Amino acid sequence: MTTFHFEDVKPFDLDSKKYNQKISYIVDNEGFIEKEITVVLCSDPYLLKMNKQHLNHDYFTDIITFSYNTDNQISGDLFISLDRLKDNAVIFDVSVNEELERVIYHGVLHLCGYKDKTDKEVSVMREKEKYYLECDVSRET
Repeated sequence: MTTFHFEDVKPFDLDSKKYNQKISYIVDNEGFIEKEITVVLCSDPYLLKMNKQHLNHDYFTDIITFSYNTDNQISGDLFISLDRLKDNAVIFDVSVNEELERVIYHGVLHLCGYKDKTDKEVSVMREKEKYYLECDVSRET
């Protein structure tokens, strides 16, 4: 089950049922068992502080994923900057909601073991994101 929280940003309504269905589908489809996943939507300054504190990185990012996986059970925290989402939505010419959905699934794919450090890893990650963004889980489940 995925829970959603807001830190240093104004809370807003989101379709948590849709996200929970798709996240459960992704985790299951990738061969894992879903445990607890937390999505924290936050500001750039909040995420930058975490990036510096936990990863020794001094730059803005759209998401930081912390994995607490054990064996084939998926658990983790996804910290997502709404400021980065808004900027990326403009760059990629998509709505903020579409970019939010992509970044959430990107984080879940990280929990499933996918990386994005090399060109090949980025290519696989983008293919997986595209597939999960386009699949209709209401037909799959």
